[in-house]
Amino acid sequence: MTVFFIEINISTKGENDIIDITSTLQDAIIKSKIKQGIICAFVPGSTGTITTMEYEPGLKKDIPEALEKIAPRSIPYRHHETWHDDNGRSHVKASIMGPGITIPFYNKKLVHGTWQQIVFIELDTGPRNRTIAVQIIGD
Repeated sequence: MTVFFIEINISTKGENDIIDITSTLQDAIIKSKIKQGIICAFVPGSTGTITTMEYEPGLKKDIPEALEKIAPRSIPYRHHETWHDDNGRSHVKASIMGPGITIPFYNKKLVHGTWQQIVFIELDTGPRNRTIAVQIIGD
């Protein structure tokens, strides 16, 4: 078994920016020279998430609207009292969605659906420079 690690750096435009990282993860698999196994992508931090979706304009609007209903900006968050900032909703959304994803790959190709892409979603209130930790394990 071989283990390969790489960091991916991305810049976001702020809250609700959705970035397709599918090809970046696929490139990491090729670079690893591992033929089959699993790839884990993880965002260090508590206000970003990695998930899958059909990366199309309608869903790029629907997902932020749905998340706004789950953790609306209009309600008070005790987190704001602790740190005197305005991103309590960002932390709630990230905690619900989780910081990472694990995906199998075979013959050096990610295993995913035709319309399924892997995305990073910025949940914090402003633009951020993010590092995504990627670990690949396999043969």
